[in-house]
Amino acid sequence: MSAALLAVLLSLVSACAYAAAAVAQERLAARSPGSGALRLLASGAWWWSVALNASAALLHVVALKYGPLTVVQPLGALTLVAAVPLGARLAGRRVSAVEWRGTGLTLLGLGALLLTASGPTPDDVLSVTEAVAVSGATAVLIGLLCRPGARPGLRHATASGIASGVASALTQTVTVAATDPSGPLLSVHVIGVAVLVAAFAAGGLLLSQTAYRGGLGAPLAVVTLANPVAAAAIGLSLLGERLRGGAGGVLLALTGAALAAWGVLQLSRATPRPPDDTRPAAPGPSSVPAPSVPAPSGPGPEEPEPVRGSAPEPVRGSALVPHPPGRRQPTRL
Repeated sequence: MSAALLAVLLSLVSACAYAAAAVAQERLAARSPGSGALRLLASGAWWWSVALNASAALLHVVALKYGPLTVVQPLGALTLVAAVPLGARLAGRRVSAVEWRGTGLTLLGLGALLLTASGPTPDDVLSVTEAVAVSGATAVLIGLLCRPGARPGLRHATASGIASGVASALTQTVTVAATDPSGPLLSVHVIGVAVLVAAFAAGGLLLSQTAYRGGLGAPLAVVTLANPVAAAAIGLSLLGERLRGGAGGVLLALTGAALAAWGVLQLSRATPRPPDDTRPAAPGPSSVPAPSVPAPSGPGPEEPEPVRGSAPEPVRGSALVPHPPGRRQPTRL
């Protein structure tokens, strides 16, 4: 099996694990929308989503060892494609036609991107200066996106995608540098960048949990787009990765990116209809109003007026026995 094919297979499994984690996070956010970080730490469902994210990240790290960043990272968009039917299945509904159309467009766009982005196994890494500069710029951008304002869900989703994309780029640096036989396994360079990876990965996870409070579709779509864009920008500008095919390859990549973006937009707009619990109940014996009966002018309820042909009334002082329904007759005024 070639290194590129192994990277693609690992990325597909990683995307499925990320999708399961995203669905678990969205369901947790829907059940407890106001939960803070400390309450999440006491939730078993939260730790299940963390375990799924950690497994997906481990597979992603191994994929980055065998494939370039411009190949592995776009495959992360399949997270949205897997999350749509999984979320629909758990919600007890069918996937809509709009969701299937968005899935097909996303897959078509990813296929075009893979044709142009397939390249050799990565062998370049970020220097300490480049890693620090990228981390500082990313931290400032995340801070700007997390300021109070309108549409916090989409802004937090964008910040989460950027943090995860930068973490992927830094992870590739750690993986390549740590497995280089010419250098030490645990150098200061490797340890420092690994700390940055942990910080951005944890920040991206918490930001995505906040973003999913408004639903799964649109926030996950934004995370899916922002993640590969941030990682590809680092790979093309700092790691020496290039697109294949010259000008034609660039045109094909742009077309694929446009198709994938259109598909993600379709998926984000396909909001499932929530169950309607306010519909009027079907007419039945309990919902038909009882006919109005004029109140009797005789004795009160404790001394009911005898009705001809009815059973004798109990003696005063004994337990009152209610009449069976339909036996009493209204008193004629």
